[in-house]
Amino acid sequence: MELCEKLQELRKRKGLTQEELAGILYVSRTAVSKWESGRGVPNIESLKAISKYFSVSIDELLSGEEILAVADEDFKQRESRLFDIIFGLLDLSMILFLFLPFFGERNGEIIKEVSLLSLSGTSGYIKAAYFAVIFSLFLIGILILALQSCEADFWIKYKRWFSLGFGALGAICFIMTLQPYAAFLTFVFLAIKAVMLIKRR
Repeated sequence: MELCEKLQELRKRKGLTQEELAGILYVSRTAVSKWESGRGVPNIESLKAISKYFSVSIDELLSGEEILAVADEDFKQRESRLFDIIFGLLDLSMILFLFLPFFGERNGEIIKEVSLLSLSGTSGYIKAAYFAVIFSLFLIGILILALQSCEADFWIKYKRWFSLGFGALGAICFIMTLQPYAAFLTFVFLAIKAVMLIKRR
């Protein structure tokens, strides 16, 4: 008998719904549903909680192949959390553009470096585009860090692509408006994210 079948049997023996078991294990109902249908496996912490609650050993729950699957799933989850932290922090750091001198401003024959908040010799719509890109990335960074436990398929699938897309938009915006320092830093952040996504595949 496989883990999915054992878990379903243990739950039903206790007279619990998937929702109730999820509450006991501090996971979502979707997670329990995936485990019971064989579309996913619990991580190490969840396995310990299942073992303790149902008073069965982990060896009784898992076969040899399933132990490897759990270890693999646990590694993927840790890697995913690490990626989320790096993506989130890179996006949050875009707020520094407001305060650090990454923007060139012409003053007669001299070009001086200023922060976005001090930038005055640029068209209003260009400055608005800068603010839109920076605040969009900042917001995406907050969401990536805050919603690490979110199991919505749409969010899991696209969160890093949102970060990558807005990063690319920012780099293009800064290149087109001849802001080399801002463009370079945005491009470096973008390259780090791209390399991480390529390595993950």
